Amino acid sequence: MTPMPWHEEPWALLKSRRERGVMPHALLLAGPAGLGKRIFLDRLARALLCQAPADAEACGHCKACLLYAAGTHPDRATIGLGLRKDGTPRTEIVIDQMRELSQRLAMSSQFGGWQVASIDPADAMNTPAANALLKTLEEPSRETLLVLVADAPWRLPATIRSRTQRVDFNLPAPDAAMAWLVAEGVSDAAAALAAANGNPGQARAWAAQGQLKARNEVRNDLRALASGRGDPMEVARRWQAATPPSYLWFAAQAVAEESRARAQGEEAPLGSALDGFALDAWFASANRAREALRGPLRTDLVMLELLSTWR
Repeated sequence: MTPMPWHEEPWALLKSRRERGVMPHALLLAGPAGLGKRIFLDRLARALLCQAPADAEACGHCKACLLYAAGTHPDRATIGLGLRKDGTPRTEIVIDQMRELSQRLAMSSQFGGWQVASIDPADAMNTPAANALLKTLEEPSRETLLVLVADAPWRLPATIRSRTQRVDFNLPAPDAAMAWLVAEGVSDAAAALAAANGNPGQARAWAAQGQLKARNEVRNDLRALASGRGDPMEVARRWQAATPPSYLWFAAQAVAEESRARAQGEEAPLGSALDGFALDAWFASANRAREALRGPLRTDLVMLELLSTWR
């Protein structure tokens, strides 16, 4: 994989702190999905656990690196959504997971160096889990690094955010994003980057998944509904059967462009009959619907409620 150049600034910051012996005990890697926060975490964890690092990078061949590559390093702990006892996927991180993590971190490092633990996605912790994590953050062990990864850091309690050093991953400049996509072999990189609103990682993923076709499908569906030729129920069914979050993303993006075209006195591409205020409200509703998919609501009903208001 081509290195992500926008990682170099936060990497240099942490490298400097390591060299000065002032590494924080907790980090919050925050920013939109697609910017490589988990790649950055993996690079950092490998480097801290390596027995023979060179220029703050893991050597890749010591015993610690080999164990890490095999997923069996005893000083590396991960907390994620995982599975419930009945085998169904979890939708949140729960207090029992935090208690297990706290007990593990209370033990000494088996390699006599760093212990690295991560919680991902940290913004999926429920309230009891977040409260339990506070105790661990308030009583850090020596040479223990706890890394929280969050695409939506605003969902984390302020008490958690204030006890971590935040590392923000921001969208790179368009030229840097395009150069990276071209190096990654993404065809029609410009269209992919536009679809992802400048997020190169998301652009690469959507190009690989054929989502640019879906973007055009969404726009055609909205035009059909606006002209009275489409059926909201049929459109909701198709969107639900595909990838609902990305379809809602493309819908909100298309409506933003509709509103912008009107404001600039240009022909509106979707032909909506909604006025400016209603377009803004629909844009907000589309984003709320995307958030609602994280919860227990039925996807088909969320989609149908939104699409029934499009004119």
